[in-house]
Amino acid sequence: MRIAVLMGGRSKEREVSLRSGRAVVESLKRRGYEAIPVDADAGVAAELQKLAPDLAFIALHGRYGEDGSIQGLLEMLDIPYTGCGVASSAICMDKVITKKLLVYEGIPTAPFLVLKNDCDSRHESVADIMEHLGMPIVIKPSNQGSSIGTTIVKDSDQLGAALDEAFALWPEALAEKFIEGVEVTSSVLGNDYPRVLPLIEINTATGVYDYKAKYTPGGSSHIIPARVSKQATRRVEEISRQIYLAFRCLGFARIDFIIDSSDQPYVLEVNNIPGLTELSLFPDAAAHAGMSYDDLVENIVNLARKFWGLC
Repeated sequence: MRIAVLMGGRSKEREVSLRSGRAVVESLKRRGYEAIPVDADAGVAAELQKLAPDLAFIALHGRYGEDGSIQGLLEMLDIPYTGCGVASSAICMDKVITKKLLVYEGIPTAPFLVLKNDCDSRHESVADIMEHLGMPIVIKPSNQGSSIGTTIVKDSDQLGAALDEAFALWPEALAEKFIEGVEVTSSVLGNDYPRVLPLIEINTATGVYDYKAKYTPGGSSHIIPARVSKQATRRVEEISRQIYLAFRCLGFARIDFIIDSSDQPYVLEVNNIPGLTELSLFPDAAAHAGMSYDDLVENIVNLARKFWGLC
């Protein structure tokens, strides 16, 4: 079976994507597949038409990879692919739409406000934040991954700079009430009957799980299983399955939570193409479920083959 592994791309997560993609290529080769690395740059459509792969393994992160763009291109080219479809990818990548769907589904998430990069309303936005959310808060651009452009704001004097950083990446941002607690991530694998892998508790030296902490050796530690109560664990697993099915995820996804002091989990975001590097969370969760890295990659391939009728 010929599999094109899409990696790199044009987003700010390019380097991480290259690391994920290279690891996937080597894994597929070990399992006997014809794995071909493809940098998803401006010429990706022509390259894919030339290669005519049986399947595309998407190892792209951020814009143009997780937002439904590459999925739409692959469907136009009649090339089956791994992971979530166009609509699901677009929803998961957009933090504002994600938050609104969580509210609709009755899933606990931190109080939030949607902000626009409009000079005329900047003062009103700051006033709304202080009135409805207070401090501390988290400011995020609505369409970035890996915590890019995300700032924890503890004082109103920091708010202007945080908004500037978020709006430099996208004209819409999210202001979210900061919730103190234990950060855990839930790795979900499957199609119609998703399986939740062991929960991971995330610790960092700085207390902030930002881009540097995620992708620098020693920047963070993964504690498996997470040191949370059985009640909180069960609730996170239930919510994870509910989100996975409501958002129509396929293959695999990772859902991030904060669990507060009363054992209440709050959903932070949904990652529809989790990292697959040597430092990534999803492979760690799979390993603690008895699944090697190669097993995990082949499972993702087989889930795609089943969905697209390639078995």
